[in-house]
Amino acid sequence: YLGKSPGFLTPKRPVLKISASKIKDSAADWHNFTLKWENWNESGFTVANKIVNIKLSRQTESDKKLEMEYDGVNLNLKPKQSDYNKELEGCCNELISTLENMAKLELKMQKLTSTIKGICDLEAYHHGKMGSEVPLFHTWVTTYFYEVSSKLSEMFKKELQLKQTIVQEIAHTDDRDLMMVYLSSWLYQPYIEENYKLLLESMLLETGHRPL
Repeated sequence: YLGKSPGFLTPKRPVLKISASKIKDSAADWHNFTLKWENWNESGFTVANKIVNIKLSRQTESDKKLEMEYDGVNLNLKPKQSDYNKELEGCCNELISTLENMAKLELKMQKLTSTIKGICDLEAYHHGKMGSEVPLFHTWVTTYFYEVSSKLSEMFKKELQLKQTIVQEIAHTDDRDLMMVYLSSWLYQPYIEENYKLLLESMLLETGHRPL
């Protein structure tokens, strides 16, 4: 995790120190938030995979029972529904808890973007609509930090919405193929573009959290 301690890089214009400090802290926050998100994503996938395995196991037991009945043999292969339901309910609750943590994290990402927008608005107040053209660190003007933050925030917002749908549906479908789609979607996060890490690393480089 990146810290927020000052001193990595000193802005070239003293008048911009406050904005630079806030931007620098925001870059560190973005890094830390995305690490937490990835951890929650892995945890959620593990639980979602358990849910699918439980449901597939129930289907297998049910199919065996039907086959035996069809052959005229009654071996009382009825699955222990109470045990399965208890385990399934526990996994569903765990997945909901994971989703809630991811939702709280996504809200922090939104607030982070709002903070950077506030810095841009302050600069616009002092320097006109386009804000200050003086880079806070190396080459990025303040508005570009906001553009990158907004892009990242939108990715995670859409991904959270997808995960909310998965959590609502994964325990209620009996379609094996659909369950596999839900699992794959959770793991590979289609709304988080491949270049998000590049955007994040570029922000860390620009603010001095990464050596040039």
